[in-house]
Amino acid sequence: MSRTIITAKMARDGGLTVTGVDGRKRKVRPTPLTSMTGRQIEAAAAADEDNPPLKGRLRTLSRVPRTKTLRRALQLTQQEFAARYQIPLGTLRDWEQGRSEPDQPARAYLKVIARDPEGVRAALGKNRA
Repeated sequence: MSRTIITAKMARDGGLTVTGVDGRKRKVRPTPLTSMTGRQIEAAAAADEDNPPLKGRLRTLSRVPRTKTLRRALQLTQQEFAARYQIPLGTLRDWEQGRSEPDQPARAYLKVIARDPEGVRAALGKNRA
């Protein structure tokens, strides 16, 4: 099995230099972008089988779980978040991966954490940094 390695470097002026397998360097000129009309954009999007337009598909898309968004906003790992707010790690993973959703009391608890994460941490009286 053979492998081909090509190296590309961007110059300070924005140009691109490619080093081929043979070691020769050559400058690559970028293809200038052409502006498209709205209709051309729609036609190109409709023709793309790998990435069809979202029209009519929005309801079928899965949302990013709010639990994950909250945890990332607090810059905590799953383990840290679960330990700090006394949520079983498996439950947190299930919520974030969409296998289950928080029930009503858990959603209320997550809202309180989102509003005052340090207050909840202090009220639990554990895991102080």
